[in-house]
Amino acid sequence: MWKRVHVGSPRIWTRDVQKIWSTWRCRLCSSASVNTPPTHTRTQAEKAKRRREREKTILNSDGNEVGLEWSEKEKIIYTAALLPGEKKDTSLPFPQSYSPEYVEFGWYQWWEKQGFFSPEQHSKLPHARDDYFSFCIPPPNVTGTLHLGHAMTVAIEDALARWRRMQGYKVLWVPGCDHAGIATQSVVERKLLRDQGKLRQDYSRDEFLQEVWRWKNEKGDEIYHQLRKLGASLDWSRACFTMDPGFSSAVTEAFVRLCDSGLIYRSEGLVNWSCALESAISDIEVDSKELSGKTLLSVPGYQQKVEFGTMVTFAYPLDGQDGEVPVSTTRPETMLGDVAIAVHPDDPRYKALHGKYCRHPFTDRLLPIITDTMVDINLGTGAVKLTPAHDHTDFLLSQRHTLPRLTVIGGDGTMTSLCGQWLEGVKRFDARERVIDALMEKKLFREKKSHPMSLPICSRSGDVIEPLLKRQWFVRCQEMAQKAVQAVEEGDLQIIPHFYTKMWKNWLSNISDWCISRQLWWGHQIPAYRVTLQNSNNTEEEKWVWGRTATEARERAAVKFGVNPDHITLTQDPDVLDTWFSSGLFPFAMLGWPQQTEDLKQFYPNSILETGSDLIFFWVARMVMLGKELTGQLPFKQVLQKKIKEGNLDPRESVVAMEAQKKDFPKGIPECGTDALRFALCSYKAQGDDISLSVSHVLSCRHFCNKMWQAVRFTLATLKDASSPASLAETHPVSSMDRWICSRLYSTVQQCEQAFESYELHTVTSALHSFWVHSLCDVYLESIKPVLKHESSDSEEQRVGERQSATSVLYHSVSISLSLLSPFMPFLTEELWQRLLPYSPDSVESPTSLCVQPYPKTSQLDHWYFPKEDADFTLVQEVVRVARLLRAQCQITKEKPDLWAVCTPDQAQTLLRFRSAICTLGRISELHLYCPDGGFTDSPPPVGSAVGVVDHSIRLHLNVQNSVNVDKQRTLLSQRRQKLDTKLKQAISRTQVHNYTEKVPDRVRQETSNKIAAMEEDLKNIEDQLSALGDIRKQD
Repeated sequence: MWKRVHVGSPRIWTRDVQKIWSTWRCRLCSSASVNTPPTHTRTQAEKAKRRREREKTILNSDGNEVGLEWSEKEKIIYTAALLPGEKKDTSLPFPQSYSPEYVEFGWYQWWEKQGFFSPEQHSKLPHARDDYFSFCIPPPNVTGTLHLGHAMTVAIEDALARWRRMQGYKVLWVPGCDHAGIATQSVVERKLLRDQGKLRQDYSRDEFLQEVWRWKNEKGDEIYHQLRKLGASLDWSRACFTMDPGFSSAVTEAFVRLCDSGLIYRSEGLVNWSCALESAISDIEVDSKELSGKTLLSVPGYQQKVEFGTMVTFAYPLDGQDGEVPVSTTRPETMLGDVAIAVHPDDPRYKALHGKYCRHPFTDRLLPIITDTMVDINLGTGAVKLTPAHDHTDFLLSQRHTLPRLTVIGGDGTMTSLCGQWLEGVKRFDARERVIDALMEKKLFREKKSHPMSLPICSRSGDVIEPLLKRQWFVRCQEMAQKAVQAVEEGDLQIIPHFYTKMWKNWLSNISDWCISRQLWWGHQIPAYRVTLQNSNNTEEEKWVWGRTATEARERAAVKFGVNPDHITLTQDPDVLDTWFSSGLFPFAMLGWPQQTEDLKQFYPNSILETGSDLIFFWVARMVMLGKELTGQLPFKQVLQKKIKEGNLDPRESVVAMEAQKKDFPKGIPECGTDALRFALCSYKAQGDDISLSVSHVLSCRHFCNKMWQAVRFTLATLKDASSPASLAETHPVSSMDRWICSRLYSTVQQCEQAFESYELHTVTSALHSFWVHSLCDVYLESIKPVLKHESSDSEEQRVGERQSATSVLYHSVSISLSLLSPFMPFLTEELWQRLLPYSPDSVESPTSLCVQPYPKTSQLDHWYFPKEDADFTLVQEVVRVARLLRAQCQITKEKPDLWAVCTPDQAQTLLRFRSAICTLGRISELHLYCPDGGFTDSPPPVGSAVGVVDHSIRLHLNVQNSVNVDKQRTLLSQRRQKLDTKLKQAISRTQVHNYTEKVPDRVRQETSNKIAAMEEDLKNIEDQLSALGDIRKQD
């Protein structure tokens, strides 16, 4: 069902999930900081130059560089006895570090056994609501293993399913697998040839189908096993395979209904034909290979490479008069099927030849010279040979001018008897050379030259596609397509992102009828029967009926032709239906259609369809057309499209990517785990943007998992030594830091609510990562350590109160943020949440899982919203940052010097409220606030302090007199002054260029002005410090 996309073959994790990665190729690149905007826009030429230089550096390096730093983590496994489906024992000792193998063990089997993924679980939820959320997984082909495109789809869809389930929706997410007619038959044919030395034709149809079913039963469950490894919360009791009896009945019903309504008909038309497969194939199975000129390519069935990318010109002699008409073609073998020559009516070269004839040199056929405005005067000779049976444009012209259609290439790729004995049975590309030689002998060959062209290739067999004229079954699409366009225009169907709606309308407005016949054995055999009447002498005319069974078809034939049913012989069409036909029924056939099942009544239409943008026409549009026609309803309300970058990298880029990968990960890529992969995939903006997965990004998500692990480990240690936390409703933060982290959590929940509703999962993951890393772990946990150790206040009662408040805030912050992350990291969050569960102040039914707990809402946290603390903490963070910077500049490692802040009264009030946190985070012993006008009468900062500036208004003085060597400090300051002075001069010079104010936007000029002012202030501070250090030096 899904097209394969490719990235570099890393060893991200082991066993089953590794297979998902192993078929991808991607370019690895180091990620730039998202907070650092580019200082200027580079031209395309500059970018190309930098890329060439980077490639040269990568390819020419000696391979001794140190790669991305990471250390092999200790593998920890769950060793306790555990029966399948039994719950893990989370009372066991908590491992020192995160290990994916330990965390992922056992949870999925327990979830599945408990029925948490079944919609029947809905009635048991205390927070259940009267809404449903249903959708299907785009069914992967049964032929192989999942690739990373599937992993991204699963990660996104499972996040949505788990989110809605936690919200109390009745969720149904149906797993399925597509029988993949051509792909599966090809795989089994190769297997039989390899293992038994037999071709498909050596078996009867039933025998071959038995072999396919045997292969499917052996290999088909592998995909389902991988989906379980990915943590997909699918309802396995409703798993659907497109060749199951129930689904096959739905396919038959759909065909019969569409035939009855006149939307399916049988006709002769041109189809994409694979001679290697001897079958028509769908458009999505045709790849275009762009050739710049003469090219030799390997073609199935040919020992030698075949030449393509050339234009052959030869002449047709005029009949009954001297002269000739030269024509050009890239496929000279088709000239045996030429039936006319077309010229533009305004082409002066051929004005005198309108209505004349040419004589075919090999068949002696007369070829009329016709006029048509479709002919391009400037292409080739301006005269076009028409081969209606082997070219789509020529076929249209043949309809317009009532021309015959002669098939000169058979389904097996050999020339037919119409070509004459000298070519009959010859392979088409061998015949090409014979035709050119024969033209030379008749002195009709004019030239052969290199010519750029697009060559259609069968993606399944690698064969060159041959347009062939075949009698097939077609679906009339125009009327159904118009309804699909109307559904989007009227807002009944929403396509996300919106810009796909224009493509939707353009494609459906120009849609052709759909050929649904495939000359295969594996698939849904077309429920149409050719009728032979007793004593009938007319064997040329085809008589067809259709029916749900052969008996029904016989009854229909008897009525249609007015004969006794016993006088009818029925022969079922040996062809099968296009796989996309059965796939187009998936949203309702998976629910039991055409039977009016309870599932169909409850869950149809589906809530959403999430899929790749490459399938918007081949699958999505057909589901919409068939669903609307057969059920009277759209199959889903929303279509969420993601765009995955195709694996069409230039070969040089692939080489560079693999070399870069080896240098980045010389020891191989460490095991990252399912949760890290899922989180990484969801962190990309999938709606409309190309996605090039960075392996280093997945590795950073693995580090994030360990960060969470250590945070919960710290929390558990805190809870073990403290009284039970208060309930969420009763937890009212006391300190400024408690109020700040609570407000940050409130804002994070709000971001998640809004982004989930708009399906912007990258925004959700970004908000959660930022909260965990930058707010909870890096700031709050560090700031409350003195509180938890009773080091913060003088009063014992106050210390106990602060500790109790911090403990409750910590517990709920961690517990709620685990719930927020659960849709993305189901294994890790379940493991950690179960560890916290014994400390929960609320009564929880057992057994229970995080995946069925209520998803956090802002309405629960209204009493945790403190906008003033949130706003004020920006200043606090800047003070801490500058304090740490001063420590680093002075090379202070162990000592904790005092810090003076010279500031305004309002700033002093803010810093006073967060004084304890500033001391802890800034690693200073005491914060002195010097603001005489505001009543803060701390002593002025000492002379010789290291000085930094915050927000152009606060001067920080770090007392370093007793902590650093004066001479060394003066040297460091002098070096900083020299570098800063150079940067300042460069910045000023950029503002002095000609027409600076006219060329540079106001925003950029303001930013530059602010930077110059900050550097000038820093220089002044350095000068002051050097002067003060000079005075100290004189005193010594």
